[in-house]
Amino acid sequence: MAPENATQTQVTQTQVNVTSNNQSKAHVVVGVDGSESSKTALRWAAKLAPALDASIEAITAWEYPMMLGWEGGIPDWWRPDEDSTKILQETLDEVFGSAKPAGMIQGIRQGHPTTVLLEASKNASMLILGSRGHGGFVGLLLGSVSSTCAEHAKCPVLVVHGE
Repeated sequence: MAPENATQTQVTQTQVNVTSNNQSKAHVVVGVDGSESSKTALRWAAKLAPALDASIEAITAWEYPMMLGWEGGIPDWWRPDEDSTKILQETLDEVFGSAKPAGMIQGIRQGHPTTVLLEASKNASMLILGSRGHGGFVGLLLGSVSSTCAEHAKCPVLVVHGE
């Protein structure tokens, strides 16, 4: 069973390399799950954000599984929030190294990826997603998250395939 506060949205954000207080409020949201597809999405965001005069907000979402299958609830040692933080940081390090884009915001949010990304992109200039994440069925052109976000987002959506 999930802790009492598991239904509350948890948000952790860190701003990196802030260049000035006059930074544009425009931002590009990127869904990051550590997959090759999400790494490609980050690379595209780095190319497009300057043209949009926007910062990049890299977001990793996590949630408790519906059916855990463990008697007695969630194991004390399992920390999906910490796992998500590690995935986001390692992915950003692999894609950008020490040269992360100026003003980049890193966010870890509790919730289903589709819900989290749609909410985060409500006021975004663009939402950028990889075509396939870690789950799902091999051979599909779009994953369920990218497909649903493309259909319901309030901003333009770029779904990237490969390099």
